[in-house]
Parts: sequence; C-alpha cells; structure tokens
Amino acid sequence: MAGLRLGPLLRYVDAQSATVWVETDEPCVVHIRCDDGSAGSQQTWQVAGHHYALVPVTGLTPGTETPYQVLLDEPGAPSGSGGTVWPPPDSRFPASTIRTLPASADEPLRFAFGSCRWSATPSKAAHDPVGPDALDTLAATLAADAGRPRPDVLLLLGDQVYADQTSEATARVLAARRDIGEPPWKQVADYEEYTHLYYESWLDPEVRWLLSTVPSCMIFDDHDVIDDWNTSAAWLARMRATPWWRERILGGLMSYWVHQHLGNLSPAELAADELYARVRALPDATEAVREFAADADADPACARWSYRRDFGRVRLVMIDTRATRVLDESNRAMLDKTEGEWLRQTVLEGRDGYDHLLLGSSLPWLLPHLIHAAEGWNAALCAGERGPRWARRSEFLRQRADLEHWAAFPGSFAALTELIAEAAAGTDAPATVCVLSGDVHHAYVAEPHWRGAAPRPGSRVLQLTCSPVHNSIPGSLQAGFRFGWSRPGRWLGKLLARHGRLTRPAVKWRRTGGPWFGNQLMTLTLAGRTARLALDQARREKSGGVRLVTVWRAALSDARVAGKSGDAGSAGRRAAGTERP
Repeated sequence: MAGLRLGPLLRYVDAQSATVWVETDEPCVVHIRCDDGSAGSQQTWQVAGHHYALVPVTGLTPGTETPYQVLLDEPGAPSGSGGTVWPPPDSRFPASTIRTLPASADEPLRFAFGSCRWSATPSKAAHDPVGPDALDTLAATLAADAGRPRPDVLLLLGDQVYADQTSEATARVLAARRDIGEPPWKQVADYEEYTHLYYESWLDPEVRWLLSTVPSCMIFDDHDVIDDWNTSAAWLARMRATPWWRERILGGLMSYWVHQHLGNLSPAELAADELYARVRALPDATEAVREFAADADADPACARWSYRRDFGRVRLVMIDTRATRVLDESNRAMLDKTEGEWLRQTVLEGRDGYDHLLLGSSLPWLLPHLIHAAEGWNAALCAGERGPRWARRSEFLRQRADLEHWAAFPGSFAALTELIAEAAAGTDAPATVCVLSGDVHHAYVAEPHWRGAAPRPGSRVLQLTCSPVHNSIPGSLQAGFRFGWSRPGRWLGKLLARHGRLTRPAVKWRRTGGPWFGNQLMTLTLAGRTARLALDQARREKSGGVRLVTVWRAALSDARVAGKSGDAGSAGRRAAGTERP
C-alpha cells in the first residue's frame, strides 16, 4: 500500500483554488479531500526513482477555511479505495486546513518571511548550538494557541537547505553511499543526496505541520546550491573545472524545480508549463528534468525562476538573484536583459490594481553603508578601475568576503533603484513598496530618500531584511555589521567610494530599525492601504521551553518608523510597546 514520504505542503492558494505538494513511496493517485466538499486528484510522476504529485484543489469558497485530508489509491483502483495518510491518526497538531484569500481587500493579510534555515536538531531535548528554530517555534506557538493570528503566507527567501554545510546525521548518510574523504566531501553530490536534505528539513514534525497548513512561496539563494554561487566569472570557471561540480549543479536545479519551484506557480501557469506537461506524461521523467537543468545552467534564458503572485491588492514579485546573473566583468549584471525586462513589466503592469508592492529578493537592496560602499569599490577594482594588480587582489577579496549583493552590480543596483522610484511615483502609487530580503544573518529596516530635485515618491519605500530563521553569526561579524551602519563606517565607505571612483547612488538611506541578531521572522500585515510590521524572535525559557517574543512593532504606511533604532531592547520596545509571549 502506498504511503506518504514527504509533505503535504500547501503551496499556492487564491480565493477559489489551491495546490498541495506531496512525495509518496510508490506510484499512486493522490486525492485531496476537503471538509467543505472541494477536492482534487493527480497521478504521481517520477524523477530519479521518487514519486511526486502537485494536486490542484478547486471549488473552494473565498474567505473560508476548511480542513483537508490526503488519500492515496493504487493505480487503476477505484477512487477513494485507498487509505487516508494525512493527518496521521496519532497527530498532536490541529487539523491541516486550506484558508482561501478573503473577498475584501480591507481584510488583513499576514506575510511572514525570513531566510537561512539549518534543519533543527532531531531531538528537541538535544542542545542546539544556534538556539531555537524560529519556524519550529512559530509552528509550536500556533498549534498551542488557536486564537493567535497565523500567517496567511510564508515567504521563504533562500537557503531552505544547505547543500554545502550538512549536519553530522546527513554526513553519515552520505558516507554510506560514497567516500566522503573525496570531493565533494560532506557536501551533497547529486539529486539523491539533495532529497535527503529535504527529508531532514521538512519531516521535522512542527515544520511539516506548519507547511501543510500555511501556504508558502520560495526562492533559492546560494546555499541551496553552494556558498557564493555565481559570484563572478572567475569563481564559475574554477567550479566548472572541478570533477564534481556538474552533478552538484544539476542535482541542485533539478531538486529545486521539483521541491520548491513548481509549488510557486498557479494552476494556470502549471497548465501552460511545457516541461511540467512532459514530466507528467512520461513513465520516468528523470532525463527530461536533467536536460532542463543542464540547459538552465548553460543558458539562464532557458529557465525563469522569478515569478509573480497577486494576493488581492497585494502584488508579490519574487526575483531570482542567483541563476540569471551576467558575470562577464565588462558587463556584470544581477539580472540578464530578458530577466530585467520581465521584472520591469511585471512591477509596472496594472500598477493601479495593487495597494502594496512586495519585491522578494534573497539579497538585500540596501545594505549597511560601509558594506554597500565596499562592494561597489570591489566591483570597480575587479573591473580594472585601478589596474590589473588591484583587479587580481580584489577578485580574491570578493570571493573570500562574499561581496556579491546588489551593490556589487552597480548597474543593476541603479536599475532596481530607478524601477522602485517609478513604481512608487504618481497619484496611483501603492501605499508601500517593500523589498523583502534575508541572507545577511541579521534583521533591520532601512528607508531610502531620493537625492536631488526629483519628486518624492508617493509610496513608503522600505528595505525589510530578516535572517536567519535558524542559523548563527559570529560576534565579530555582528560587530562588523554594527560598524557598517555607524557614522565612522559611513565615513570609511566614502573613502572607498572615492578610491573606486564610484558614481554617487541616486538614493541615500538610514537604518530605522535594528540591527537584531538571533533566530527570527518578520511579519508584514497589510489591510487596505495600511501596513504594520512585527519582528518575532525565538527565545529559550529557563524552564527549557521556547517561545516567540515580539521585539519590535511599527506602523509603516502612516508615518516614519518610530524612534531611533538600536537593539531589540531599546528602539524595539519603544516602537512595539511591551513584548508579548
């Protein structure tokens, strides 16, 4: 009898439909049955000996919430003859539900977001060296308190799995397959090893339940493949010269397409996807997905990982900041021409149809001032601004110090800044334009101001950065980030900009919240043209339990963020009032 190997993950949800992703342990027909009578079914499809389904559920009612079950039938068996595999009979969690989007734009929508999650320790009693997992803690909190508002959408902004920094448990699995004394050592090598990363991450009981009941949107960052992925042409040439890189990148792109990307798409987009149609029609789609991954690696124009989601009058545009980079030193760009044109059209199309614009970018647009200047300075020197000797040294520094954010692609930074200004201008501008990011293992809020005599944007424009969900940052880097925001750090940044002969950016910005360090999630609550932001951190109690503590809260659309920023205990509580459990 077929069983459920991974999932269910509730992925796409709108007012009347949803998709549910599962992996089963053998071929079967997957049924999703809701208590309100809505349903969906799909035959599994196969990649590398694994069986998957992404089941569309239709007939849902706007603004409602209904429990659902997952049933599996043997191929050719009468519908419904198989058993219920979700929820488990001994589940300690509430029923998994599908909550559709509300019919009214004035009803609040809650977007929780963050990035960078190592898998939690298998035993919650075991010592966790990086502290409690914010996603685990959110799930436990919601399960224990039915009255607590839960997110309507979970935005996972990169590093959902760490292919290059595996746990000891994963290393033992890898050692049973191959000699981990040889490259790529304890890093994952191929598709099969990637599947184990998803088991380790998504079979965590709290996270499994959370992903079954809160819709999720995902985008990759570097650790989903490898640290510094596509930093530069020199980096890529070095990686392609290794004997193990090809299987790593193919396994990474294949597994991302299967486990993360497909669920980002609407039922209509899935129906129009030629590769997805081929995969479902083939008895074994391994080679089809592998060929797609090889083409996407060789020519980024062959795949689009960016996507758009509209939640009523909120538009989310998730931007791929990794796979479509142009790495030629004389023409470096975060997005290639086709991707840049798509982004511009997607942001500006029907602008009067949304009240809030969310730009999901795993990498922050606005960084601490010193880091921004250092990345621009480094990019200029790598391009030869101060001669070949400086260029060689700067390439070494770029790779060692991870200098590859938007600021390291000055033309792309300027283009994104211009696009945001255009989206935020005019009488029909949205109330807020927020860039949601992660990557940098701390959280902060930054607010730009356009220079010169240009009209002030009609929208509130903000950089909202939240990371990590479950990871760590050394004390030396914490001090470095604080210094990067400081007045001396800004002064040093100006010296670097002068040495690199950098053009002054069109915006200046100030930090209006943070920096905060710890395992954390931000929640953006949007209702009509109002916006509120909260930062929750996972804290361990003396009793041994964990809880979410709100360390900062502010209204974003009504006035400037309140108070001067500081740590979680100063500006945070001035803006938020008292902490809540």
